[in-house]
Amino acid sequence: MLYVVATPIGNLGDMSPRAVEILRRVSLIAAEDTRVTMKLTSHFDIHTPLTSCHQHNEQDKAARIAQKMLDEGIDAALVTDAGTPAISDPGTFLVRECAERGIPVCAVPGPTAMASALSVSGFDLTEFTFYGFLPRDREPLRKKLRSMIGTQGAVIHESPFRIIRLMEAINEELPQARVSASCDLTKLHELTLRGTPSQVLEALRQNEKAEKGEYCLVLDLRAVPLPEKEEPAPPLPAELRLLSYLMEGKTLREAREALTADGVKKNEAYAASLRVRRFLDGQAAQQAEDQA
Repeated sequence: MLYVVATPIGNLGDMSPRAVEILRRVSLIAAEDTRVTMKLTSHFDIHTPLTSCHQHNEQDKAARIAQKMLDEGIDAALVTDAGTPAISDPGTFLVRECAERGIPVCAVPGPTAMASALSVSGFDLTEFTFYGFLPRDREPLRKKLRSMIGTQGAVIHESPFRIIRLMEAINEELPQARVSASCDLTKLHELTLRGTPSQVLEALRQNEKAEKGEYCLVLDLRAVPLPEKEEPAPPLPAELRLLSYLMEGKTLREAREALTADGVKKNEAYAASLRVRRFLDGQAAQQAEDQA
């Protein structure tokens, strides 16, 4: 059995008795960072062996751990540094490897920043999309924010070092949104800022400790208007399109064939070509008369 065990996101008092019991009982704990998990296991007097399984090695390590569980007939637990594994954190590959090998996978629920931030936001969202961490580069970030328009809400994770840059982008792209920005959830100095993007941005700028602690943002997007659809430009008259082809060096016949290839009906293209021919002939006659 593989147990996917949620661990505290800040307050050790949130560790469930079931999670402690399972971490003591299994034969192996796969941890995102063994140094971080060792502090947790030491606090709860857990002496189960640890092995690393993080974003840089989990594709290779997951298969080896799953095979070890089968070969030795042992149970294992999966944990991350904080919160629920495989949600914007490592763990997916190990879960998949175990499932594909027929090893049962069992959830041991507990703390998660996403649910905690939603619960204190005050937003009555019946639907939301979890995005995790957004792109770091300016244009991909703004494109992702614009793609959220038309949805009810969004949950975003952000580093304290990029939170102001993110809020600046939200203020530019989604100024009508409502924001609940939570930091240091469950810890001593837990803080949640609520308001418009400009209000939350200003509060962050005035907070000397803004660049400390991970952030989880909830966006209420129900008041953000949909972008106005641009009306498609009316198609150019067939005669102008024929003249355009003629200017490219095509003969009138070749221009007419190109026009039908564009989807214009043959009889319409033929009639347009006659009108163009009359126009060109008239222009030539007028030019000859002017030169006489």
